[in-house]
Amino acid sequence: MQLHLYQIDAFTEEIFSGNPACVVPLSEWLPDDLLLKIAKENAVAETAFFVDSGYRIELRWFTPEMEMDLCGHATLATAHALRKIRKYSKKKILFETRSGELEVTAENSKYTLNFPARNPEPAELPELLRKSLNIQPIEVLKARDFVLVLENEEAVKNIEIDRLHFDQLQLGTGGVIVTAKGTDCDFVSRFFTPGASVFEDPVTGSAHCSLIPYWSIKFGKQELTAKQLSERGGKLFCRNREDRVLITGAARTYSIGKIFTE
Repeated sequence: MQLHLYQIDAFTEEIFSGNPACVVPLSEWLPDDLLLKIAKENAVAETAFFVDSGYRIELRWFTPEMEMDLCGHATLATAHALRKIRKYSKKKILFETRSGELEVTAENSKYTLNFPARNPEPAELPELLRKSLNIQPIEVLKARDFVLVLENEEAVKNIEIDRLHFDQLQLGTGGVIVTAKGTDCDFVSRFFTPGASVFEDPVTGSAHCSLIPYWSIKFGKQELTAKQLSERGGKLFCRNREDRVLITGAARTYSIGKIFTE
């Protein structure tokens, strides 16, 4: 069996930055264990699989370890692959996912994700997480992910995580966000996943489902600019819409190829 494979750099206008995702179109769903094997072989943070039945597009996301409930950069990458490679003509793309119906709007080479807001609530810092951090947060919150607010951007840049303790955390599909006010944008962040083969996610769209509501309240405004301070880096333009968030970014095609499963 042969499958098409597209690798897309998401949340960037330049190749070799942003967050790389693999996108695999399917005519029908394959067994979950095979999807997981493909994701593991691709060795990027997320592989998106989609089935376009003509009236709806079903979308799923897999890390090399598990199926995810929501992924921003791989959704953006899928929209880019549909528009730029598969010549999908509609500006609005509707995906059916584990997180409900997700809309992506394409305009002027950028893509806007309409995602559910995940308002983080005050939480206790787990002892294992506390022990793993070289810099302690000034505020701790949690939705799907832990949100650790640090004093400033330099602290986000300089955070170091001891994986001996960190990888013992059991967070399911969640991870740990560290964030602070930005110097040349509204806020910055980094994202880490315990036990994952891709430990630091380069640019995490789904993390902004919690970051946008939090920082919108802090700044008292609905439109914000954000950067993720990973080695590859990424830019996001964000809007708060009560129970939804809008996340806009660009994407570039890195490679087009084929998968041979036998």
